[in-house]
Amino acid sequence: MLLYRWHKRCVIIFFFLLSCRQSLPTFDEIDFEVWKRDKLACNGQRSQMSEAMEAQSEKLVALNEQEIISLLGKPDENELYKRNQKFYYYFLQPSRECSESPVENPKKLVIRFNAIGLAKEVTVE
Repeated sequence: MLLYRWHKRCVIIFFFLLSCRQSLPTFDEIDFEVWKRDKLACNGQRSQMSEAMEAQSEKLVALNEQEIISLLGKPDENELYKRNQKFYYYFLQPSRECSESPVENPKKLVIRFNAIGLAKEVTVE
């Protein structure tokens, strides 16, 4: 009986914590469906949204990995770093993997996640 009460409390706390999470931020001048379809920025559609993304990139800070993927899609590249830090890379200009890449070092959105999976830093390189 004691285990049942403890289990019931855990379930209630879990749902309470889930309900406290804020909704995903909104971005002006960015169509995330178009963004997700433009993998590696090969079609040039992300390039058209790059200024808007740079201006609003701070809205991504403190989101978790699943929320980032929900907004931006799977990263074009990712990197696991020491102490369980992760980096997600989204190209803003055509990647070198695109058939006709005019840019030698394309700009990309870089999201650094801490060990607990929250976006700690967002930059454009």
